[in-house]
Amino acid sequence: MSADVFVVGNFKGGVGKTKTVTMLSYISAVNKHRRTLVVDLDPQANATSILAKTGNITNISKNITDGFTNGDLTNQITPIIPNLDLIASNTQFSRLPKMLLQSFPDDDKRQVTYLRQLLKPLREQYEAIYLDVPPTISDFSDNAMMASDYCIIILQTQELSFDGAKTYINYMQYLIDNYGAELDIVGILPCMLRAGGRIDKKVLSDARQEFGNNVLNTIVTYQERLKAYDAEGISMGKIYTGQNDQWDQRAHKVFENVLDEIDLHKLALQEEEG
Repeated sequence: MSADVFVVGNFKGGVGKTKTVTMLSYISAVNKHRRTLVVDLDPQANATSILAKTGNITNISKNITDGFTNGDLTNQITPIIPNLDLIASNTQFSRLPKMLLQSFPDDDKRQVTYLRQLLKPLREQYEAIYLDVPPTISDFSDNAMMASDYCIIILQTQELSFDGAKTYINYMQYLIDNYGAELDIVGILPCMLRAGGRIDKKVLSDARQEFGNNVLNTIVTYQERLKAYDAEGISMGKIYTGQNDQWDQRAHKVFENVLDEIDLHKLALQEEEG
């Protein structure tokens, strides 16, 4: 077993990156029965908060900051639910640029590949690893891209997000050209603010022209239940008859479709590479 590592990104905030990381990791673990790990690289720790609530965990003592400081992430894993584990973030992780500069002065390559090194022993324990990162060109995104096999780009259907996606792809190419990054775009996921909105439809059309088949057919539209997961954690509720709650089913089905498409895109990329 060697995990596929996915970074979920866009250089614009508030487009749904963390929601995508947490939902895809949950579906991967629960629906696909894959050994799944989330690595939270964002000092705001939103993914950590959502997954802690998902696992009814009130306190997480292990964290990525200690792992980076000690050079070992294997001791910083917190189990969330069966098949889903987390390496939590905290505000102290905002010191990452200083930590890297102190550890690897005058060695840019080692600074941007430190996470790749730390993930090597974990790849043998999992089938899928998802990385959540801040929406900035920074040591956080550099390390995430350099450590990943595949990139999932979030495209909220507004012009600034479209620009952020293009900037993200250009920067990904910069890391490939200058540092030997080895990642492919496995999917661009449209997240619509308003289904049927004129601007939303235009941006989606422009994206399909610009990025072609990289844009997934599945579109994530606004759902109140997805918003509720931020506050309550991800779950599949039951109604009085014992059947699954229809709103939870609807929210989960969208991301199950996303993951199915990503699996197909990943297979196509592997076949292209021979």
